[in-house]
Amino acid sequence: MINTQHVYKGATHAIHTSVISIYYDLLERLPLIVAGIIFIILTWIVAKIVYKIVGRSLKNKKKLRPSLKEIIHQASSTIVWIIGIVITIIIIFPGVTPAKIVAGLGIGTIAIGFAFKDIVENFLAGIIILWSFPMKSGDYIKCGDVEGIIEKITIRSTKIRVVNGELILLPNAILFKDPVKIMTNKPLYRNKIICGVSYDAKIAVARKIIKDAVESCQLVSKEYEVKVSAHEFADSSINFVITWWCQSTMGYIRTSKDEVIEKIKDALDDAGIEIPFPQRTLSFEKSANLKVEQK
Repeated sequence: MINTQHVYKGATHAIHTSVISIYYDLLERLPLIVAGIIFIILTWIVAKIVYKIVGRSLKNKKKLRPSLKEIIHQASSTIVWIIGIVITIIIIFPGVTPAKIVAGLGIGTIAIGFAFKDIVENFLAGIIILWSFPMKSGDYIKCGDVEGIIEKITIRSTKIRVVNGELILLPNAILFKDPVKIMTNKPLYRNKIICGVSYDAKIAVARKIIKDAVESCQLVSKEYEVKVSAHEFADSSINFVITWWCQSTMGYIRTSKDEVIEKIKDALDDAGIEIPFPQRTLSFEKSANLKVEQK
């Protein structure tokens, strides 16, 4: 039979020996750990300084695209952190060399790739967006249900301020995969509305009145011609498609549309041309005798 007391004493001795060994090993490495912590703090300070210096120097580089500046700006502190972490590992574990760290990363990268797939995907998408996508901070974009102004594009996500003032952090992988509308990609934006006039109106007369009204608006760009085209025979009106150009910021787009609608309505009213609302005509095959009962 197994002597339970003997096994218990042996296990207790092994645990005690292991704890003592770890304790002395910790005491031996304590100066190295402290040195590593100090070096990490120095790395943080240096990364902050480098980030500010690179940011200031990039402001004077007018030939570089803003997105490329952002990549260089964010990569500067990242490189400092990578170098600092590698040196810290070597300080704490003197037996570790850069070659061993690189060899370890070859195996570790596979595990990290599976464990942090989404983070790596967003990171790579962020680099591609900053490098090649034609959007920058200040642009008004629409991606799926998210619509707003880009405040900042980082390596992992993009900060978007939506129209109601909320801030949304949109993962870069979504911007990379899904269609993105960049409303402010050009200085001017083509606005469009549909306006109907009654069937009694002369098309040529109504077209001219509408065009003159739109051209008189202050927020309508004079660089491009205002287009007014008869579009369709609708149920109760002849519909015109009206297009014009204005500044591409959302404030101008909305204000310009408000001004155009007001001017068109006033001009058509002054000319006696009706903007009809939907009407329905009922026809009867036989005449109906209506009797009105008096109480």
